[in-house]
Amino acid sequence: MPEPTATHPFFSGLRLERARASACFGEDGRFHNPTGASAQLQGPSWPIFREFLFGGRKRRPPGRIPVESPFEAWSKKDDTGLRITWLGHSTTLLELDGVRVLTDPVFGERVSPVSFAGAKRFHEVPATIDQLPAVDLVLLSHDHYDHLCASSMRAIAKLGVPVVTALGVGARLEKMGVDPAKIVELDWWESYALPGERLRVTATPAQHFSGRSLTDRNRTLWASWVLQSERRKIFFSGDTGLTDAFAEIGERFDGFDVVMLEIGAWHPSWGSIHLGPEGALKAFEMLGGNALFPVHWSTFDLGLHPWEEPAETLTQLANARGTRLLTPRLGRPFEPDRVEAVDPWWREVGTPLLVADTAPSGV
Repeated sequence: MPEPTATHPFFSGLRLERARASACFGEDGRFHNPTGASAQLQGPSWPIFREFLFGGRKRRPPGRIPVESPFEAWSKKDDTGLRITWLGHSTTLLELDGVRVLTDPVFGERVSPVSFAGAKRFHEVPATIDQLPAVDLVLLSHDHYDHLCASSMRAIAKLGVPVVTALGVGARLEKMGVDPAKIVELDWWESYALPGERLRVTATPAQHFSGRSLTDRNRTLWASWVLQSERRKIFFSGDTGLTDAFAEIGERFDGFDVVMLEIGAWHPSWGSIHLGPEGALKAFEMLGGNALFPVHWSTFDLGLHPWEEPAETLTQLANARGTRLLTPRLGRPFEPDRVEAVDPWWREVGTPLLVADTAPSGV
């Protein structure tokens, strides 16, 4: 890989040329949301600091989170052409018409720049990377630690499968041992297809930010994603705030079998770059879809809310709206076409959170 230049300290050469061609890339050498949204906190900081200091206990599950074994189901072919296994946070194994895609693979114990500190997972991983069935493609939404896990990517590098990600992230993957020939970096609205068009992946707009230290903010791009097989279509948000671009995505792709949206690690102070339950419902309506599958919650303490609040709030709001919600148990492969009702499994872990009086308004 060429040495970085003074123009961009992170990458150069063709990677830099492609970044410069992106409408999201600025003269400052960083990517930006077209809306101007940023990761800067909104509102006073003291209430946030107080919650951080004194709210830790409620942010952890009071008991063991149930995790099931996926191996028996994985040994059999699905019946409907679409099967999903939630492995925790934003990590899922998607099976679309026989093509297997691993999203945002985080199998490590912590999401942190160091192994001895930082957010630690609440539950065991349902399966290790070595125990996964043969994967055809890895999809990496952006470079934050809870989506790009270095130890996981070093293991995935040995699989020799394509890793599709957003512009610039490939520079990080190369340092983690991923073969440059297997890295596919996309700008918004660009696509990559597996041989024979068995699967097409398109990078679509998202409203977020990137970086893995205090000095590399927004040096790489972030994206949401559309996955299309012969008969199936899925939207995966990665991390994002609410943006009008979702309406354009919905119009271009004409609806989805399943819409996977982040709902956790949310707070009003960073509401422009994360959805939360209310934002997820609005995004789902803009995108258009048959069912909403909430991810990005229950595995790590990355927000300031009780650990189960995103799911409990979303369930109540979705029930009021008649939105079809998928709430799978961790590790249990499921076929969305066969799910008939919400499974509020988080209530088995402890006392259900009462949110009727505190649910976001306007939904």
